[in-house]
Amino acid sequence: MIEEMIPTPYRNPIYFIAIICHLWHNNHMKFEDLLASAAKLPFFETGLLLAGSVDPDDVRRQLSRWVQAGRVVQLRRGLYALAEPYRQVPPHPFMVANAMLPGSYVSLQSALAYYGLIPEYVAQTLSVTARRPAAWGNTLGDFRFQHLAPHLFYGYQQAALAPEGQAFLALPEKALLDLVHLTPGGDDPVFLDGLRLQNLERLDQERLLALAGRAGKPKWLRAAERIKVLIANEQSAYGNTSVQQLPTQDDPS
Repeated sequence: MIEEMIPTPYRNPIYFIAIICHLWHNNHMKFEDLLASAAKLPFFETGLLLAGSVDPDDVRRQLSRWVQAGRVVQLRRGLYALAEPYRQVPPHPFMVANAMLPGSYVSLQSALAYYGLIPEYVAQTLSVTARRPAAWGNTLGDFRFQHLAPHLFYGYQQAALAPEGQAFLALPEKALLDLVHLTPGGDDPVFLDGLRLQNLERLDQERLLALAGRAGKPKWLRAAERIKVLIANEQSAYGNTSVQQLPTQDDPS
């Protein structure tokens, strides 16, 4: 089976689907062959359809016809997914985001919602990248990528996603600090209160301070201290201890 020859795509956030040259017959790809091999895969790239003695222009024309016919969805230039109902595995939006812009990780409100730290549903998939900002919209969702300076591009992990997928995702503490960094006044107590943060026991306070300290930015350190107060206040709501006040913007701490 061809699927047994293909490394499991969900183990790498950048998904290269090895649809090899025997999918081609007389230099023309048959949709039935693509469907048989790709129905259980999240998406595929054009480049890996060019193995063997095939005409690249013919590949692109065929893909274009399938897109127009509603059989294939173009995610961005060179990246495609089978349309419903042909695909059997719905691509997780975090996996799609990683593939759409390699060298990015999901962060900000998308990561905070994933970890259950904010109550709101986040319609867009928000990521950060050391590359130029970008945005795409397609039938799989809306994807936005904000720029983060290379020296701030840390604090993420390869997180397991259902079903059996993985994607690069900010640590919960870093997702919060990324949001603080990219939001004017993001360290303001009013802004932090407005996030309506919840389940703060899921945050590692030592890691929060370490990530903030690594950036070397006073704004990050102020935000980290204020988040610690929010954590203490949430704990007090359940433990009946005294409630602390958030330091104000004028407080040097």
